[in-house]
Amino acid sequence: MSAAAATQSLAQDEVPLKGQRKDRSRSRRGLAKAECDAKVAHDADAFDADLLDGHSAEEIFKHPHNRSGYTYDDLICLPGHIAFGVHDVCLDSRFSKGITLKTPIVSSPMDTVTEHKMAIAMALQGGIGVIHTNLTVDAQVDEVMQVKKFKNGFITDPICIRPTMTLSELDELRRKHGFTGFPVTDDGRMGSKLVGLVTKRDTDFLDNRASTQVSAVMKKFADLAVADEGVELAKANQILREKKLGKLPIITAGGRLVALVARTDLRKQADFPLATKDKNGSLMVAAAIGTRPADRDRVRALVAAGVDAIIVDSSQGDSTFQHDIIRWMKAEFPELQV
Repeated sequence: MSAAAATQSLAQDEVPLKGQRKDRSRSRRGLAKAECDAKVAHDADAFDADLLDGHSAEEIFKHPHNRSGYTYDDLICLPGHIAFGVHDVCLDSRFSKGITLKTPIVSSPMDTVTEHKMAIAMALQGGIGVIHTNLTVDAQVDEVMQVKKFKNGFITDPICIRPTMTLSELDELRRKHGFTGFPVTDDGRMGSKLVGLVTKRDTDFLDNRASTQVSAVMKKFADLAVADEGVELAKANQILREKKLGKLPIITAGGRLVALVARTDLRKQADFPLATKDKNGSLMVAAAIGTRPADRDRVRALVAAGVDAIIVDSSQGDSTFQHDIIRWMKAEFPELQV
């Protein structure tokens, strides 16, 4: 190739493509742009490396230069190599100084979330529920007491009926709730004196259902097999099997109904090794209060009912009113978990 042809070819190679501009400037502005471009390229490479390698939880949350707050959508958990089984993982966490949870989950003190049923479910699984404060004092105390009195396998809030209920009304109640046996108390309420028990077998093939009352067909109290309050679940189940019963009422010394054990629940009963219990073996429960002066009477009533912890529920996270009621609770009930 001649020298002229080589020169022409080199010139063509140096011609920029359409839309491009070759920057030959040595000004500070040009150098700054080049440095910026290099930084962008470096950051892109570092970002790609982060996506591949990730960071440990300690690097993210304990790094001294990290001042960022994260939401669930900001982080993705990547599985890594492990040398242990799931049963070796310990999640024990402190709910308070005196309460340890084996499952660190707490249900919110909202009126749409936590009353006694949710609190029982949470405590059985190793967490704890906080009974909301949008209740009268007596109603909130009752919710706490239902949790404290709960025993796995015992139905503590069975639907009771009055002896004056007609069979047609009973049929409607059965369709609504899906089961057929009901304890009969003198006023149709739980905790009242037990007068009998009615099952589907007692009411089959009967006519005049609109006028026939439950009292005429139920199994009378004198003929019932019952167990005394405080009976162990294993013993109650043994009575069910031996006497081939469908339901076993649990009564007080005065004959008042306090619980029911059903044969259909035998297969459903499970052991809850993680359950959050106090020193007496009862499930633990917390309750929420406000910061008004009247809430001090609420605290006294809750403590008398056996509540295990009090949560101060307030829209302001740090106020004089909160400080005052916390100081008062600590002075009045030194052992109370707050």
